[in-house]
Amino acid sequence: MKIINPVLKGFNPDPSICRVGEDYYIAVSTFEWFPGVQIYHSKDLVNWRLISRPLQKTSQLDMKGNPDSGGVWAPCLSYADGMFWLIYSDIKVVDGPFKDGHNYLVTCDTVDGKWSDPVWLNSSGFDPSLFHDRSGKKYLLNMLWDHRENQHSFAGIVLQEYCAAEQKLIGQRKVIFKGTDIKLTEAPHLYQIGDYYYLLTAEGGTRYEHAATIARSSNIEGPYEVHPDNPILSAFHDPRHPLQKCGHASIVHTHTNEWYLAHLTGRPIRSSQESIFQQRGYCPLGRETAIQKLYWKDGWPYVAGGKEGAMEVEAPAVAEKVFSSTVPKVDEFKESELNMHFQTLRIPFTSQIGSLTEKPDHLRLYGQESLTSKFTQSFVARRWQSFYFEAETAVSFFPENFQQAAGLVNYYNTENWTALQVTYDEELGRILELSVCQNLAFSQPLNDKIVIPDGVPYVYIKVTVQQETYHYSFSFNQQDWKKIDISFESSHLSDDFIRGGGFFTGAFVGMQCQDTSGAHLPADFKYFRYEETCE
Repeated sequence: MKIINPVLKGFNPDPSICRVGEDYYIAVSTFEWFPGVQIYHSKDLVNWRLISRPLQKTSQLDMKGNPDSGGVWAPCLSYADGMFWLIYSDIKVVDGPFKDGHNYLVTCDTVDGKWSDPVWLNSSGFDPSLFHDRSGKKYLLNMLWDHRENQHSFAGIVLQEYCAAEQKLIGQRKVIFKGTDIKLTEAPHLYQIGDYYYLLTAEGGTRYEHAATIARSSNIEGPYEVHPDNPILSAFHDPRHPLQKCGHASIVHTHTNEWYLAHLTGRPIRSSQESIFQQRGYCPLGRETAIQKLYWKDGWPYVAGGKEGAMEVEAPAVAEKVFSSTVPKVDEFKESELNMHFQTLRIPFTSQIGSLTEKPDHLRLYGQESLTSKFTQSFVARRWQSFYFEAETAVSFFPENFQQAAGLVNYYNTENWTALQVTYDEELGRILELSVCQNLAFSQPLNDKIVIPDGVPYVYIKVTVQQETYHYSFSFNQQDWKKIDISFESSHLSDDFIRGGGFFTGAFVGMQCQDTSGAHLPADFKYFRYEETCE
């Protein structure tokens, strides 16, 4: 059996892999999307399914007002003392000299159970990680942020003991690793293997220069000796490789006595008009998770097949495929809770935002703030996970003024999105309007308004994504579809495009209702279909 990379497609970055017996788990970052943290489960490292979103309450994660690409950064999942431990950052400021954020710990007996309220740990930097030493002691690691004008902002990896009984850090923090000349040292994970402590970090930033660095020491506080062929993982030397941005990794020792590395990666789409050496491309699917096999030589781990990783990797020696990871293509909203593959922005899905019971077999969304708001949006969406797919919905909405709109949205952040929505025109009545926001420049490019005929109960809206471009279509009866002849570039919903590449999520598609008049007019969505097509 082969591992086919990436194993977690579409905005699943910063993987923290953990084994419990013969079960494997990966926790990934969710940034401003709620609930916080995604945890996937596997029995063979090949087939993965979403099993848990631990941070379900605002007491665990309060992100109202958080900036784009703030929120949950780089969770660390571990298992010790009969329970799961999850460490995460909630980042409140991303621009300027400061990275204000807070690091927390939650625990649970089962990975898919109700996780505890958080224990605040510190606020000195991001990418926190918890290490369980053989001695029984526990240590928190994180990168140290230095805002001072004449200092490098990535000030090294700090270590401090954590007292589980007192639920707080004790003793003094100590910088144990300053990093290499690749710089931007972050994302620490510590392992005790044989006679050494191995410190795995990410370096080079989160773009194409991204890399994984490993160092070792016989003493937990260092000094740490860097791998003789560092970095152990990076694709920066190979601009033609299909897996780019390789870095931010974690290690797992399987129950079959094999070693693997889960890592962040991105798959760029490239224009046929561009030289690959001039532009490596754009990644609208965001940063994804891949897995590589490791082998050991002279006490050091190496990536099998080369440090850039491989698309196909030898799987562990497990007898057979354990389960299917297929996700239903159509959600008809027959359950009382949202499908796990849906998320909301910054706040939980509550009765203020919507309902799955107010109108049976429908998702009702109550009009809230606009898509540019960082506070209260009525928006339910899921990740783009393929370069080729269709997403479709049917909305019943009867606006009374131009400030009310509901429909289908393709979204990167508050500054970059497109939407085809039912809204209102004073002269024409109900219309379909196409709205575009690109780096906060707003436009409505339709020259001729699309008037919705009287008596139409549902307006059907579809987006078709075909790698480099996507377009919208609509129907008033779900049979006679009309394509809107305006094509959008998928690259405009990527980390690499957004304001010069300083963001960290990925493209989403979903249903939104806004009412900036304050009347909270509801829209009812009959179904949502997400179906991947040929690549």
